[in-house]
Amino acid sequence: MAGLYTSLRPQPPSSSSSSSQQSFYSKLLLLLTILPLSLAVFAFFLQWRGGGVDDPISRWSPEESHKFPGMDTSPLATVAHSSQSSDCSLLAHTNTPSFPYYKDWKFKLHPDLKPKICITTSTSAGLEQILPWMFYHKVIGVTSFLLFVEGKAASPDVSKVLESIPGVKVIYRTRKLEEQQAKSRIWNETWLSSFFYKPCNYELFVKQSLNMEMAIVMARDAGMDWIIHLDTDELIHPAGAREYSLRQLLLDVPSNVDMVIFPNYESSVEREDIKDPFTEVSMFKKNYDHLTKDTYFGMYKEATRGNPNYFLTYGNGKAAARVQDHLRPNGAHRWHNYMKTPKEIKLEEAAVLHYTYSKFSDLTSRRDRCGCKPTKEDVKRCFMLEFDRSAFIIASTATEDEMLSWYREHVVWTDKTMNLKLLRKGILTRIYAPMVIVQGLRESGVFSSIVLSAQESLSKDKFLASFESNSSSKAAASESLPSRKIGRNQHSQAARRVLAESGSLLEFHDEAVPPQSPPGIDADVITEA
Repeated sequence: MAGLYTSLRPQPPSSSSSSSQQSFYSKLLLLLTILPLSLAVFAFFLQWRGGGVDDPISRWSPEESHKFPGMDTSPLATVAHSSQSSDCSLLAHTNTPSFPYYKDWKFKLHPDLKPKICITTSTSAGLEQILPWMFYHKVIGVTSFLLFVEGKAASPDVSKVLESIPGVKVIYRTRKLEEQQAKSRIWNETWLSSFFYKPCNYELFVKQSLNMEMAIVMARDAGMDWIIHLDTDELIHPAGAREYSLRQLLLDVPSNVDMVIFPNYESSVEREDIKDPFTEVSMFKKNYDHLTKDTYFGMYKEATRGNPNYFLTYGNGKAAARVQDHLRPNGAHRWHNYMKTPKEIKLEEAAVLHYTYSKFSDLTSRRDRCGCKPTKEDVKRCFMLEFDRSAFIIASTATEDEMLSWYREHVVWTDKTMNLKLLRKGILTRIYAPMVIVQGLRESGVFSSIVLSAQESLSKDKFLASFESNSSSKAAASESLPSRKIGRNQHSQAARRVLAESGSLLEFHDEAVPPQSPPGIDADVITEA
């Protein structure tokens, strides 16, 4: 060690030797200085370039944002092709930048993108439900929305936001609208007549059909290719397409098909404190149409859990119709045509995800919308399905604790062992894509951006706080009419007299398809819904 120290210690030899050593040390010092600087520059370059990772956010320009959804280059398409499996693959990508498919919340689609898809709904919901529902469907390729609003949805704070969104048309239930709908040919036909002049769900069913009739005309005038009627607690799940895109799914439908039926899956909540179903619910009960007969009836008792039917509510799905001449609604679940019997197909993988009774507050919200007496006889006038009747009676007669106990027993899936058994049998299934998309939209600030953009003249902080906390407060009265009884004006009374006195003048058609329960265990003949 002493020898080594001596060799490194400066010696007083000749001047040429000293100069050479000083030059060596200077070069070494320069190298040691340049090397870390070079590495730092190289690291910065890699970070700026994305390190070789194909980052959709840095790659997309606003002009190219129309490429998603429904095109092979979309990020979700890449995920679908690379995984070739379930929605679980999407969760593996949640460590990437939040919702990389989002570039501009206005979702400006290319005008030549086909097919053009329209969703119509009748709603009284607030922004906390409508915005996630709407933008999820924008992500999977829906072009435009026709919103027939009343109640909270028609209030100034909500409607102003909705009207600011490109591709959205808001239609209010005004006196002019009711007078126009009172002149509809539907009142002089038989296919919907058994639902006329009845309260609650029957009245809503007629209102939805009249709104759908108007939506067909609007969709045709706007150049839409397909129209779908959905409630704001339903999401299309376009499984089976080459990518997670409703546009791609309908693009692959043969040109001679007039109607596409989406069997519905029903939400199976695992907690009683769900606040945001679209981001908190991942378990669903499959439709009879997507199960084998042996599986369905073999596990019927376990899947029903003492409730009146396999599903809590309806089980006959929803349909998309090709926009064409003579198209008409056939109730809220189907479409028909005045000049022909539509050619229809039923999808084998895609579904409508129905988030029914997914929040405990759904019990009381249904009760508050209906003025029927909580008796077994009277609720038959108001509700078409048995579970709705039972839920209404409980919500009208029980205490808060009793309601919660009933909700846990009949709605919440708390038995993890049974859940696992039904998942293995295929009765229950996990679907993650909608929650990933909606959560990604929320984290990217899409909803807040829309609200801020539309509410510049209002107190932004107060409005956003109300929105983010899923406020259940009553909306201020709007200029549109409150929910009114269908058929109480002069035109509808005249139509009623025609129905009662001039049956020979009516146009007879098969009765509209109502919400129907799935096949029961004691059914002698199993017919498809």
